[in-house]
Amino acid sequence: MKAVTWHGRRDVRVDTVPDPILKEPTDVVVRITSTGLCGSDLHLYEVMGPFLDEGDILGHEPMGVVEEVGAGVTELKPGDRVVVPFNVSCGTCFMCGEGLHSQCETTQVREQGSGAALFGYTKLYGQVPGGQAEYLRVPFGNTLPIKVPEGPPDDRFVYLSDVLPTAWQAVEYAGVREGSSLVVLGLGPIGDMSARIAKHRGAGTVIGVDLVPERLARASARGVTALDVRDSHLVEHIRDLTGGRGPDAVIDAVGMEAHGAPVAKLAHQAVGLLPDAIAARFMKTAGVDRLHALRLAIDIVRRGGTISLSGVYGGMADPLPMLTLFDKQIQLRMGQANVHRWVPDILPLLTDDDPLGVDGFATHRLPLAEAPHAYEIFQQKRDNAVKILLTP
Repeated sequence: MKAVTWHGRRDVRVDTVPDPILKEPTDVVVRITSTGLCGSDLHLYEVMGPFLDEGDILGHEPMGVVEEVGAGVTELKPGDRVVVPFNVSCGTCFMCGEGLHSQCETTQVREQGSGAALFGYTKLYGQVPGGQAEYLRVPFGNTLPIKVPEGPPDDRFVYLSDVLPTAWQAVEYAGVREGSSLVVLGLGPIGDMSARIAKHRGAGTVIGVDLVPERLARASARGVTALDVRDSHLVEHIRDLTGGRGPDAVIDAVGMEAHGAPVAKLAHQAVGLLPDAIAARFMKTAGVDRLHALRLAIDIVRRGGTISLSGVYGGMADPLPMLTLFDKQIQLRMGQANVHRWVPDILPLLTDDDPLGVDGFATHRLPLAEAPHAYEIFQQKRDNAVKILLTP
């Protein structure tokens, strides 16, 4: 089969690799019909090389059609249409029972000190072959794949794999309620969808902050107050829009892709020049993240407010202004999305009249063969590339 594989920094290729096979009685093999390119994939493209091997299959936002089922699979049959969550979660352990599927005790990558395994995402998360491919082996066939109805196009459901539950959890963790105020930092796919969900759930004021004109215009078109992060009076403008005290909550949907910290950017690039074994130890014990967005969130959120982190941070020794966090009595919530926890809330919206605008959410749909081009334009924010779907 064809699959998107990692070969080095900014070097992904579409290679011919062996087809996946059933290994356990509860495995299924899914023929992928659509698969997303995620901002987290850019971390692999740019800085996470020490935790990848050449030829690793990337991707964690797939959906498709069940081709084959193991002898122990009773909930699915060949021909069923499914979305595959990015968490590899068993659905039956204590953590899954608590709705913490990203901490699944069956697939925790204990040798790395990490939570649940993830599809297509480095040795830190199990080095499981990913879904930017023609076929994917999916374990826990009775509990992991999300069966979706026939009829609507893939675009209606594919974001259940990551974008929708990640954004939903970000809004939930932000404590958004009827009439409350929210600032979303970063209007990439997760930030954009978080703003949409917050509006849908009744937030009174939703402000989106970014520096890409197309992203700002896209959010503004859906009723979000869009502000340019380069505005020298940004903090004052946000306070003016939120009663002078700042928003009730801030979602940081930027993470370590934040702009505005050139020293940390150079540190990221320097890590990429180190031998893998040294670079891996450095990133796990002293990694430096670009904390511009998080520091901005701490600055603008009102006293007693909440910061919800959905952007990925990778460092282990990044200084935080703990005195400010304590003095402002800020609540901080974060973590990988627990996909299955939010499916019952989200799926009814996708079989209704599309209130979140998922049908038109993708800016690009490209053949799998054009994945290297897709990674390039997404990373460089060219051609209005906000969300890209690949079609095997």
